[in-house]
Order: sequence, then C-alpha cells, then structure tokens
Amino acid sequence: MPLKPWYKVVTPREDLRTGKPLDASEFAVHLDQIRDRRAPVDYQDPERFFERTFLTTNLTGLASEVIRRLSGERTETSAVFNMATQFGGGKTHSLTLLYHLAKHGPAANGWVGVRKLLDQAGISSVPQAAVAVFVGTEFDAIDGRGGTDGTPHRRTAWGEIAFQLGGEAAFAVVAEHDRQNIAPGGDVIRKFLPPGPCIILMDELMNYICRWRKQDITSQFYLFLQNFSEEARARDNVVLAVSIPASELEMTAEDQLDYERLKKLLDRIGKAVMISAEKETSEIIRRRLFEFDPGQVGQDGKPLLTRDALATCSEYADWVLQHKAQLPAWFPADQARAEFAATFPFHPMVLSVFERKWQSLPRFQRTRGILRLLALWVSKTYQEGYQGGHKDALIGLGTAPLDDVLFRSALFEQMGESRLEIPITTDICGKPDAHAVRLDKEAVESVKKARLHRKVATTIFFESNGGQTSGDQCTVPEIRLAVAEPELDIGNVETVLDALESSSYYLSSDKRKFRFSLSPNLNKLLADRRASVQPPKIQERVQTEIRAVFAKGSGVDRIYFPEKSNQISDRPVLAMVVLAPEYSSQNERTITLIESLTRESGNSSRTYKSALIWCVCDSTSTLQEEARKLLAWEDIQGESNELRLDESQRRQLVESLSKAKRDLTECVWRSYKNVYLLGKNNQLRHIDLGLIHSSSANSILELIVGRLKSESDIEEAISPNFLVRNWPPAFTEWSTKAVRDAFFAVPQFPRLIKAEVIKDTIVKGVLGGLMAYVGKDGAGRYEPFQFQTRLTPADIELSDDVFIIKKELAEAYLKAKTGPLTPPPAVSPTPQADVRTPAERPEFTTSHTPLPRSTESGARGTEEKRVSALKWSGSVPFLKWTSFYAKVLTRFVAGKGINVTINIEIRPEKGISTQQIEETKAALRELGLSEDVTLEEEE
Repeated sequence: MPLKPWYKVVTPREDLRTGKPLDASEFAVHLDQIRDRRAPVDYQDPERFFERTFLTTNLTGLASEVIRRLSGERTETSAVFNMATQFGGGKTHSLTLLYHLAKHGPAANGWVGVRKLLDQAGISSVPQAAVAVFVGTEFDAIDGRGGTDGTPHRRTAWGEIAFQLGGEAAFAVVAEHDRQNIAPGGDVIRKFLPPGPCIILMDELMNYICRWRKQDITSQFYLFLQNFSEEARARDNVVLAVSIPASELEMTAEDQLDYERLKKLLDRIGKAVMISAEKETSEIIRRRLFEFDPGQVGQDGKPLLTRDALATCSEYADWVLQHKAQLPAWFPADQARAEFAATFPFHPMVLSVFERKWQSLPRFQRTRGILRLLALWVSKTYQEGYQGGHKDALIGLGTAPLDDVLFRSALFEQMGESRLEIPITTDICGKPDAHAVRLDKEAVESVKKARLHRKVATTIFFESNGGQTSGDQCTVPEIRLAVAEPELDIGNVETVLDALESSSYYLSSDKRKFRFSLSPNLNKLLADRRASVQPPKIQERVQTEIRAVFAKGSGVDRIYFPEKSNQISDRPVLAMVVLAPEYSSQNERTITLIESLTRESGNSSRTYKSALIWCVCDSTSTLQEEARKLLAWEDIQGESNELRLDESQRRQLVESLSKAKRDLTECVWRSYKNVYLLGKNNQLRHIDLGLIHSSSANSILELIVGRLKSESDIEEAISPNFLVRNWPPAFTEWSTKAVRDAFFAVPQFPRLIKAEVIKDTIVKGVLGGLMAYVGKDGAGRYEPFQFQTRLTPADIELSDDVFIIKKELAEAYLKAKTGPLTPPPAVSPTPQADVRTPAERPEFTTSHTPLPRSTESGARGTEEKRVSALKWSGSVPFLKWTSFYAKVLTRFVAGKGINVTINIEIRPEKGISTQQIEETKAALRELGLSEDVTLEEEE
C-alpha cells in the first residue's frame, strides 16, 4: 500500500499552510516587543507560546531553577544566568519563556509543560514576580525613554530597569545617577528593588556597549552589571538573566575585549546556560512549525506519531537496514526506525546536515536559521503537494525548494554567500534549462518520477555547504542516505551522479567526493571551448579517427572516403570502402553514390563489382560532437598552466581526455554499423550490424568480415565441387584467371579473402580427379596436362593462358593419345553463373586410372648417362612465357631443385603511372613474391 504524503499525515501551522510571506524577524523576536505587546501572536499569547515550545532538557533546567529562586529557594539555584548559546541559538526564546512565567505567576500553572517545570523545581505554583526588560538593540542612550509621555526621562540601563520595577518612586532613587551616567552601587540598588520576587532580563548587551563606547558608557555599564549581580546573589528572590553577544563576525577588536570582559564577569558570579542540545533540535522545530493537539503530546513533550507516520518510518528504516553497508557508518542503521520517528515528517538527514556541517559557517544562526529555512521549505512543499505536485512521504534533503527566490534568499543569508545563486540556477534548479532539471526530463521513468537528479544535486549542495571551501565535500554514502526512500533502486544513484558530473558547470568531484563551488569546473571550460572549435578541425579529426579504427586488421584492402569512381581501382582484390561520415545511411545521396561507384570505374564499367564492401556511417552528428569534445579537451590541456587548475582538476582533465578519446573510438564503431554489397540478385544489399563496440572483436574489419563469413558472403576456401557445380555452360576450358575473377566479378559467387586460395582449390580438384590443369601449345594440344597428379599451389598460375577442364574432357583427352584435340571456339573470359538447380547439375566421381609413362625421351637403358645440373639464361618474349613454362619447366616440376630467377625491365614509351605501379605490386603480393620494385624518375 503506498505511503501517505507527509502533508496528509501532519499539519503545518496555519500561516505556512496559507503560504503567507514569512519574515525572518518572526524567529528573532525582541523582549521589548513582548513587553510593549507589539510581538507576533505566537510570542505575545503565553498559552500559544508554550504550546509551540518544546522544553529541552537545558531549558527545563533553567526555568525550574528560576522558579525555585523566585520562590525564595537558594539551594541548588543561581541568581545570575548567562545565555551562552551561539548566535541564533534560542536565547531570546528562553528569555521570553522566563518573562511569561514571572509575569503571569500562578496563571501559568495550567499551560502546556509548566507542570513538568514545577515538578522538577519542587514548587507547587509559579510565583508572581516584578519583571524588567532591557534590550540593547532598542534602548538609545542619547534619547533614552520617557520625558514626553508623562513618565520620567530615562537615559541609562539602571534608570530604565528601576522604572520598570518600581515606577517613578523607584526611578527617583537613581535619578541623579541616571542624569550623570554613573552606575549606582549596591546600597542604591537595594533601595529601588521591590521587596518581593523580581527578575531582570537583559538581551543583546554587546549592541548597546558598542554603540556608546565613546560616551564612556561601557565602563559604567560594566560596573552596574557587576553591582547588580552581587546584589541579586545576596537576595533570595531576585534573578538576573543576561544574553551578551551580537554576531561575533560583527565585532571589532575593541568589541571582542568588552565581550570577553562581560563574559568573565558573568561566568564568575553566574551560571552559563546552553539552551538546546543537538538531538533536541528536531523537537524544537516540530513544535514551532506544526500543529499538535494536546492529546498528541506525550509526557516528555514530544509529539505522538500517528499510525500512518509510524508506517512511513518503518518503511524507510527497512530500506536503510537493507542497504546498511552502502550508507554512512556514523548513521545508526540498527536504530533507524527511532531516528526517522524522531524527525518525522523530516528525513533525518535534513536536520543533521545543519548540525554536522552548517554550524561551521560563520553566519549560520543555529536554531533561528534552521527555523527560518524550514518554515519556508514546509510552506512551499505543502502548497505544491496539495496543488497536485509531488507526493513525498518525507521532507527529504533533496526536496528543498531551491527554485523559490524567497527560499534562496534566506538560504544565502545563512550561508553568507549570495554568489551561490549562479551554481544553483545553472546546475540544480531555478531556470528551465538547469542541468539537473533537464537530466530528470530526459531520464527513464523511475528516475524522472523520483526527480533523482535534482534531489542528488540538492543534497550535494547542502552537504558541501555550497562548496565555499575545498574541505566541504559530500560522500556517495551520504547521498544515498539523503535520497533514500522505499522504492529507490540504489544503483540509480551512481548513474545519476555520473550524469551530473559530466553535465554540471559548478559541481566538482575528487575521489568520488562531491561539492558545488563558486568557480566553474572543467565542464564549463569544456562548454566554452566546444563552442570555439571550427568545423574543418572537427572533420579532420573525425576522418583521422575513422582511419585509425579501420587500419587495424589485415587481409582486406581499405579505401577511405572516395567520391569518384577512379579513386577505387578495379582489381580482383577484396576491398573495404569506407565512405566519409557525411554520406550516412540517412542521406538520400548515399545509395546513389554507392550504386555509381560500384558499377563504374572511371569512364568504363567496373569489372570487379563484387570485390567492394561498403561501410557507411549511421549518424554524422554524433561523430562530430564526440570529435568536438575531444578537441576541446585537448585545447584545455594545452592551456592548463594558464587556467591554474588545481590538482583535482588536473587529474580530472587527464581522465576526461582519455575518456574522450575512448568515446570517439567507440563512436566510430557504433556509427559504422551499416554494410552494403552486391547481393546475388545483382542489387545492393544492406546489412545492419546492430549495436557493436570495440570489445566485439579485435578490429572492426575482423567483425565485418566475420559477419559476412557467417552469411557465406565471404569464404576463406573454395571446394573443387563448387567450381564443378558452377561451371559456366559456355566454357569447355575455363582459364584460371577467369576462375579467380569470377569470385570478384559475379555476385552469385562468394568473395574470397585471398585470391590465391583458388590455387589450393585447383590443386585439390586435380588430385581428386574432378578437373585437369592444362596449358595449350601452338598446335592446340594440352601441354602441360595435369590430371590426378599431386601439385602444389606454387605450381598453379592464374592466367588467361592456363585452364582447368572438366573430368570428362580430361578423360577423353587421355584416350585420344595421338593427334590434336581441337578445343571449342574461344569465348569471353568472364563466366556466367550456372543457373541450373543442384539436381540438374551433373555430379562427378574421381578416377584413379594410372597415367601412361611418357615416351618422348625414348627408352632409357640402365647405362644412361646423367648430369648434376642444367642451367640456361636468355631473354624470353613475354608472349611466350606460358609456352616456356609448359615446354621447358613442366618436365621437372615433379621433382625438386628448380630455381628460377627473373629480371624484368619495363620501359613503356609513355612511362608508367602510379596506378600501374600499385597494381603490379598487388599482383606480386598475390603470387607470394616480393613487391620491392626499382623505380626511375623521368628526366
């Protein structure tokens, strides 16, 4: 069953529900305003004040001790109290509580919590007491008070206090001291003090002293405070409660001396009081911000949670226990249920971040500051919830309404740094295009619904104190705990962090510790550099990376970025043609270009159309953006000294640069997933390789070739039977060159990784009796004639003058031992595919009939004379090379020891072109020979 939203479980104060503008002064009330009945109703109405006040341990101790002292009990009581909490720590609130108790006396006995105070004090009723209030920020030593309203003119603290305690009669006692600005002694003080209980409440004394130091009021005020303290200590029912400081940030050196002087005085004769403890802050906040019926408050003053609230606490606690190992060690996971119950409806991390980290901020007001922020927080999220917004079960740290101007203003006031406006609105929220907001919109549904990017970014901001110092950092375990909720997939936190880290302009990290900063990070520098990278540099870098990726691997020629057919040589060699990125699979011109370059070679038709395998980019923009990013990182690296990067940023730069290089490489892999080649129907066929990456194979070339092998578009070896089955019907004799060419010219034939494998096929076919390997002499005889003999690939020549013939013709030739066998008329060397079905194609079996011995050398006697070697040198016309091999060398091929050395010198009248040189080298490679040639430049 879904958990109820927090705003349907607890009720905020009325002003927070209605969204009234909240002023900071509401949480910084003045005692003078209460005395003059000018304070807000929550402070002015004593019953309402006690309903919204949580009596902390220390506040309870202070109030009960004051009640005992005013009741005349001197045992274990002090007459002088020094409110020693930090700025904004609840001093004025404590003085207000004492004011209402003393002012109303027995009428306070029935107020919420007062019975607890009386029980601890051991007193049956609150005593009625005379009350005097002196607030340093209000009283002016020049104008003073009175004189124009029918009351005496008071110019000093002692004159004002005396008047408040005893009216004109009491003031008359110190009138001359007031006029001359001289502190009264103990004898005079005793005269204006009332005989019954009285309490003097003094607040913001440093403000008063600092303003009137030049009038020499400081020393006289110090003497008065000393004298009054001694007199209070001597009396049974007089109490002096003092709050000294203004903010320490606002003190000069002289202020600091006066502060220390007053503090030493009060510490010596009085008692220092810490109003609230850290663990009780949550109770103070809940009582101040939410409404609870008296029946909902336990005997300890803490609100009693409803069943729905307890269910929420249990669900969250179960999640924490399940992920205990991945959360901060300092969080008591085993007592998680109690921790969540103690802070409901707030997530524990909301309040603990102020205690753990914000107290170090110089301008932070501990209780007042938290109340101000959380009041705005509760008001904003309450209204958004009821207006159909988010239904969070708790008020989490990541839900802070940083997009609200009023909230940000209060936040900056506590942090002391308004420049944080830029990091917040740029990276978190406050602008429609803020990075966290944008990432949430683009995220998967579960992350989008949870607003996880914004929550994580907001958490980092609070946990790193806005990144105002390098030591303010937020750890991943802290983030996990802060955004914890029952349905959260904890793995999403890491994903979100990666996205924020790569997108944000003011978020930095060091060893997975994160913080926001006032200074732009490398992402901001990257964005600026990316905008300045010029398109020509991007295109050049993209092409360089494409070449680098496709350069790996061997066995296939590569041709890069052709746009004209004469840029692709027409050779019987398998070639991978890589189109430029702008010719993507989405571009309508791409297929037209491939069709044209496949079928044309310069001004003529292309013969070896099947030799071309086309690789086409899927997305041009992605490649360009990755290249742009890499170039930008390289620019930043080149300027790293001028940019004054810190050590963390330098490490990040190295990592980012390395990652950008990998990303560009991977982008080439992902982009070039489209392969085009001629299909068996002589039309272009498209193969989508799907999602490929660098770990898919040792090289992209290997991956593509492997895929084509699996679909029988490329073969590493050819069976002799394949040649027999696909023998061109028009051919009786099939030249070995035409056989090879068929695998690169005829779409019905598979492509060969190496053309030389045809030699292996012929060797196997000859030995198995499926075909014969023959040459032809001038008389039309087959010479040489190899059938059912053992040859090596080196014995096979791929030429227009050497042929293979079928088994039937070979056997017929053997039977006709005499006379020429006239072959059929010559036909085009380019074979046509055998369109017969497998059932229509004849099958042949190998015959192992022994070959007759040659008798051309005559009978050899037993006494035949032999020599150890035969050598010859001379010039052979190139038209007679095949005959030379057939007539001279073939008689010795069965044996070993033949060594042929050839010297070739070619000097055409028009010279030799670069293309002819490259084709010659390629042919030498096909024959397994060295491709080193000597070139002479034209004079």
